[in-house]
Amino acid sequence: MYTYGQGVPRDGAEAAKWYRLAANQGDAEAQFNLVVTYNFGRGVPQDDAEAVKWFRLAVEQGYANAQHNLGLMIGSR
Repeated sequence: MYTYGQGVPRDGAEAAKWYRLAANQGDAEAQFNLVVTYNFGRGVPQDDAEAVKWFRLAVEQGYANAQHNLGLMIGSR
């Protein structure tokens, strides 16, 4: 909701906080969304290493979007 301003003001830092809470509990979609925040610096400092960390956790759970995008990220380097 904070990412897109749905019913609340748009706030990247608040969105990242909630993604992190869910990601730390093993939610693969939250892990993937946290990747986006680190990849593009939305609400957190841009950090490729942190993005890859969360990508890998989501990939280990079989989250297809993470598998696809991690492959693209690694292939483009």
